[in-house]
Amino acid sequence: MGTEAKKFAHYNDILALPEHLIGEIINGELIASPRPGPRHTRSASALGGAIFNPFDCGGDGPGGWWILDEPEIHLNTNVIVPDLAGWRKELVPNLPTAKAYFEIVPQWVCEVLSKKTAVLDRIKKMPIYAKARVDYVWLVDPEQKTLEVYLREDQRWILFNSFSGDEIIRAEPFDAIEINLGSLWLPDDKHEEN
Repeated sequence: MGTEAKKFAHYNDILALPEHLIGEIINGELIASPRPGPRHTRSASALGGAIFNPFDCGGDGPGGWWILDEPEIHLNTNVIVPDLAGWRKELVPNLPTAKAYFEIVPQWVCEVLSKKTAVLDRIKKMPIYAKARVDYVWLVDPEQKTLEVYLREDQRWILFNSFSGDEIIRAEPFDAIEINLGSLWLPDDKHEEN
């Protein structure tokens, strides 16, 4: 018996997915994921909230960025939906509105890891981000309560800094402000009040 030829996914495959799934095309493969769970959503929402006002709006911070939740980004043949992404306004003065997705490479992306997504985010997405010339990738792990900051050097990633627990941090490229890392995590069950 012969081996079947691998079917490469197309954008229509994403459009055909049920609305409750997030579709991505990674190296020709269609990846359909359910909406993230509470830990994941809490971390992405808290981090986006911490950097949105000072960097996107310029309130109590330097401004100069567009910060978006779950934008669909087309990088060559790959269609990727990071948890957060940012574009410097000096490079992208206006967000494109003609399409429902972006073809402009962001300067920063953040992926919130889970047991189901960690391998995809680390092994498959990070090389795509490097090849596309994204400057920074943040990996947030709500279960381990860690944040890793990667800086691109040519087409590879260098671990620039890592943080854990409830630290108050300054992290590139948003080091103009302090971020309370503890605000990204759901309280442990033993500490929750009824």
